[in-house]
Amino acid sequence: MENRPPYPLNSVDNALRLLQMLRDQESLRVSEAAEELGTARSTAHRLLAMLVYRGFAVQDESRGYLPGPALSAPRIPAAPPLRRLRRALLPHMDALCDRVGETVNFMVRVGTQTRFLATVESPQVLHVGDRQGTILPASLSSGGLALLAELSDAELAELYLADEAEPPAGRLASAKTDASPKMPAADFQRFRDSLRAVRRRGYALNLEATEAGICAVGMCVADRSGQVVGALSIAVPTPRFAKDRIVALAAELRFTIDRAKADLDALAP
Repeated sequence: MENRPPYPLNSVDNALRLLQMLRDQESLRVSEAAEELGTARSTAHRLLAMLVYRGFAVQDESRGYLPGPALSAPRIPAAPPLRRLRRALLPHMDALCDRVGETVNFMVRVGTQTRFLATVESPQVLHVGDRQGTILPASLSSGGLALLAELSDAELAELYLADEAEPPAGRLASAKTDASPKMPAADFQRFRDSLRAVRRRGYALNLEATEAGICAVGMCVADRSGQVVGALSIAVPTPRFAKDRIVALAAELRFTIDRAKADLDALAP
């Protein structure tokens, strides 16, 4: 049993206690959190809102809080190490953000989830904010779709094709948690065909699929050997996401990824 630190940070301690409650209780309401922490409801609400923002909690239809995808996220098996990968890509992400004036994200796929590992925010007043640490369904995010398009039909089926004998999942907190990604055969075939179109086109689109008011273009990042290490996306507020801009944004992504290949090759063992 660890001793309490001599100089505890109460806000951090309260956030960690909320994580324990989310882990151990079926659902958590603001009033219950405030009572347990001994704080005002407004304080408990702000703490829970931050946990939702970082993916550690989600809200169900009754406004109760449930464990978010970040609480059960598996470790990312990465080679090269993610810290070196981010360091190699960030200068190129900065340059891309400067050229297009929009927020740029780097992400990887873990199973059916997309994990956002780095963000360079747009300087514009109206812009998409920091997504670092966010976990979204790969089947909805632009970078996730680009990464899924690299898989074989057999690999996709293992991730998404439902066993006809399986009953439908009984609990689904939110579409954003990707709690039940399995699809019936007809839906899977349509999904597989859409990914084939992504691969032919070379980029994927997210047209407000994960968040109202936000669209994105995503593309795989590969080194010179063709090894895919993740994906980059340009996230744009919907009012600025004109159809005639998509091709230009995709071209900027392709230019950035080509420029980054030399730095990615330097990471190879």
